[in-house]
Amino acid sequence: METGEMGQKREGVWAILSEGKEGQDKTGRKDQTSILEQVIKEIICKHLEGGKVIGNSQHGFVKNKSCQTNLIAFFDRITSLVDKGEAVDVVYLDFSKAFDMVSHDILIDKLGKYNLDGATIRWVHNWLDNRTQRVVINGSQSCWKGVTSGLPQGSVLGPALFNIFINDLISVLSMPISKFADDTKLGGIATTLEDRVIIQNDLDKLEKWSELNRMKFNKDKCKVLHLGRKNQFHTYRMGKDCLGRSTAERDLGVIVDHKLNMSQQCDAVAKKANMILGCINRCVVSKTREVILPLYSALVRPQLEYCVQFWAPHFKKRCGEIGKG
Repeated sequence: METGEMGQKREGVWAILSEGKEGQDKTGRKDQTSILEQVIKEIICKHLEGGKVIGNSQHGFVKNKSCQTNLIAFFDRITSLVDKGEAVDVVYLDFSKAFDMVSHDILIDKLGKYNLDGATIRWVHNWLDNRTQRVVINGSQSCWKGVTSGLPQGSVLGPALFNIFINDLISVLSMPISKFADDTKLGGIATTLEDRVIIQNDLDKLEKWSELNRMKFNKDKCKVLHLGRKNQFHTYRMGKDCLGRSTAERDLGVIVDHKLNMSQQCDAVAKKANMILGCINRCVVSKTREVILPLYSALVRPQLEYCVQFWAPHFKKRCGEIGKG
């Protein structure tokens, strides 16, 4: 820890193995590297929390924040603007292979800018550097190749490092932005031409940021949700690509529609809950309370309660549909 050095680098490789291959380790035991990752993560998170480095816009892998806090914080402002008669445009952004695209060199540089101690930075650099990988398919193996970007999938430290990597995204924008790891959205008033120019300028800045940080947006999946009665349904672009329009977007598992009445979310939840109830009814012979109640609590209630504080139905009809579930 003091030197920031670590050995046996190749043990950290995640190879693609054939399922059921003899000799494949399925014990799930934590190796020494995973334990050290947890220690380093705690050091980094303590430093970030003390210096309030990670902005309030990030809700993923942050203490006391969740999908629910992300949705409530973002749409509280959006719905207030719509209630005042403003047109609002929400842009949903989609990073292409976000965790796999993180440049090691740029990440290490950002760690230094956030004043992490030298030993921690050296350890992270060592953890990422000289990493190799290969593909194994049906017993055939590719050559080992060096990896210069990407955070190891399933790692303890990866999410914290990703939050640091995209933390400076907010500093280049004029409009509020909301993030849950790589799920990112921004929204602002779009009533006047000047308002829409501000949104477009922020999209241009995002495009430039992605180029400087060697990240890519999947522009086919980036969508604009137009809200408000006075909305002009303006077409925005990122680079040379025009962004598509959407009447409803699945935002962190919750369907947000252009009317903001959550009707599609209520319908989807009621349908899913009733489908599970039907499956339980067909497959479980015993209908006693001792059998059905645990199944309901484990399988049905999570569907009804996920982020319900955000999308809870306000109309009697919708409440009835959910109540039947």
